[in-house]
Parts: sequence; structure tokens; C-alpha cells
Amino acid sequence: MKTLQVPFYLVANKKSSGVISSLAKAIMDARRDQMGEYPFIAQISEPDTDKSDTENDTYLPVLPGTTAYFGGNVQPFFDKYGDQIFYGSMLLGTLTSLFAAGLKFMTRDDGKPENRPLMRLHALTDEIRKAGNETDLAETEERIDDILKGELEKYAMGNAEAAETAALGLATHRLEHLIAQRRAAVNGKFSMPISQS
Repeated sequence: MKTLQVPFYLVANKKSSGVISSLAKAIMDARRDQMGEYPFIAQISEPDTDKSDTENDTYLPVLPGTTAYFGGNVQPFFDKYGDQIFYGSMLLGTLTSLFAAGLKFMTRDDGKPENRPLMRLHALTDEIRKAGNETDLAETEERIDDILKGELEKYAMGNAEAAETAALGLATHRLEHLIAQRRAAVNGKFSMPISQS
């Protein structure tokens, strides 16, 4: 008995190659799973892509995503986008480093050598040598304490460098020695030698 057969075609945008491959896979998997219960599903088949067959030329071109699925050329996600992920992570790392360097540059001290804590401490040596009484020495000690307090706060926040902090400790020790010598000289215990350091 002759019957009328009507073919159905799924038509999609050819730019959606990945979606078409997934759809073709889902349809063929459903066909395999449901064929025992619904025998007419066996009529679902892959499109004819043979160009030499002139009798069965389809009037619709086969999409690249479908051809890739039935040809076994579907690329996994990381094969398809692996280069973009690799170069994107490199670019992100570079941009992060540049941002951190720019942030450090913008938040650093004004860069004048005389404003650095070590230079400010060194400048106090002349004041210690010229101190004429106990009050001058006490004021100098307060200034040393203020400089050290500021640097300790920076160190606590992680903004100070270890080498500079160690150098501050040495400079402070030297200033304490000079203050002790000058205090003894002011109080008349001995005369402080005049030397430049």
C-alpha cells in the first residue's frame, strides 16, 4: 500500500554551530533511547551530505554544527576555547600586576629624600649636639618617638619594608647614644667630643 511521506527538517541559524551540535546529539540520543517504545522514531536519521548523489539533493544546506556532530568533529569546550582562556588569564595577570604597581606608585611617599624617616632621624643628630639644656633634649626625644610611631603604624599595616625598619632601629640606637652623651655633657659630667658623622 502506497502512502504519502512528508519529510520534516529542522532549520536553524548557521551562526549557532555549537547549539546545533548539541541539539543533533540530543535528538539522536533520544531516538536511540525511545526507538523500542516508538518504532516510528527510527525514521529520524542524519542528513544526506553526499554531494555526488544527484537524485537526493536536499534543497537545504546542512549546517556546520550538524556536519561536525555526525562526522565526529565536535570540539570539547576546552579545545574550542582553550587558547582564549590561556591568553585571557595571562592578560589578566599582567593587568593585575600593572594595577598593583600603579597603586603602589600613587600611594607612595612624595619621594623627597629629606622626608624619608631615616633622613629625618639623621637630621636630629645636629640638634642633639647643639642642645643646651634638658628641655631641648626632651623635645628631640619626642620627635624621635613621633617618627618611630608613624613608622610602626606603617609596619603594622604592612606598608613598611623590612630593610628600612631594621635601619630605623639602628639609627634610633645611635640617636639614643648621642642623647645620653649630650645629657651627660649638659649636666657637667663630661665634655662631649665634637665629631661629625
